[in-house]
Amino acid sequence: MAVYTEVTDEALRAFLADYELGGLIAFRGIAEGVENSNYALRTERGDFILTLYEKRVDPAELPYFLGLMEHLARAGLACPTPVRGRDGAALRELAQRPAAVCTFLEGVWPRRVRPEHLAPLGTALARLHAASGDFAGSRPNALGPAGWAPLLEACRGRGDEVQPGLMAELDSQLAAILAGWPASGALPVGQIHADMFPDNVFFLPDAEGRPRVSGIIDFYFACTDLLAYDIAVCLNAWCFEADGAFNLTKARALLATYQAVRPLTPAECAALPVLCRGAAIRFLLTRLYDWTHTPADALVTRKDPLEYLRKLRFFAQVESPGAIGA
Repeated sequence: MAVYTEVTDEALRAFLADYELGGLIAFRGIAEGVENSNYALRTERGDFILTLYEKRVDPAELPYFLGLMEHLARAGLACPTPVRGRDGAALRELAQRPAAVCTFLEGVWPRRVRPEHLAPLGTALARLHAASGDFAGSRPNALGPAGWAPLLEACRGRGDEVQPGLMAELDSQLAAILAGWPASGALPVGQIHADMFPDNVFFLPDAEGRPRVSGIIDFYFACTDLLAYDIAVCLNAWCFEADGAFNLTKARALLATYQAVRPLTPAECAALPVLCRGAAIRFLLTRLYDWTHTPADALVTRKDPLEYLRKLRFFAQVESPGAIGA
């Protein structure tokens, strides 16, 4: 989440007049993330999140994102539910940007990922895949393998400023990943979150004090792609320690509870190493792009691309699925 577009009190109050949310009590910008402008709202009806979709988001894709969240919420998954206005529309315009209001989810994302977070995460991810199985919409993954070479080219002019020799190393890594990528139709496909980082998953304690997933947010990278690729994203985002070491105990917990809901096929297990390499280079490239292209005056927290270079190098050395818990 981030703030690129400022919203005045007057404009927001006029915008909210189209909803049955009561009067505005307070709102503030949320600085985390890099994609859209987000505000926390408090009205007489409770807490909500207002999102203004910036130029990087294609407005034609917004009905897919909002529709998927509505579908998952109806299926019982804890995710933001778009709030429809008096006219029944969930998508509107504010400050010359497409905009939507969604419900607020209780919980806290884990600043330090512990092994006990991974079991409920695996269950939640598998439930998301199962719940979206009958969703009628589809969206190609714009940040899938076909998008990685163009991203790399867009970073070439300044990429070596981040680390000398970085571009040459990424050229070699990308060629190897694409050569080993699963062929079309080889693995199960469905609706995936594609960005399930710790800051997009909220937890609350259950009756025994153990963490349970209370909400999954930020579906604006969701797409139709390999289900196992979503697992690879989580292995990258959740299973490395602060010193860069891969935590096999966390990976096994994630995969065990995921497979209790949706068992992986043998082909999916075999493909996990290259899928993990693909997920690593995807986030490395988008972070590198943001690092070299984000306006200096934007209220946004940029993320270190070299964190994912270290992960990419780890997965490039993995020789069998068992080394990452499969």
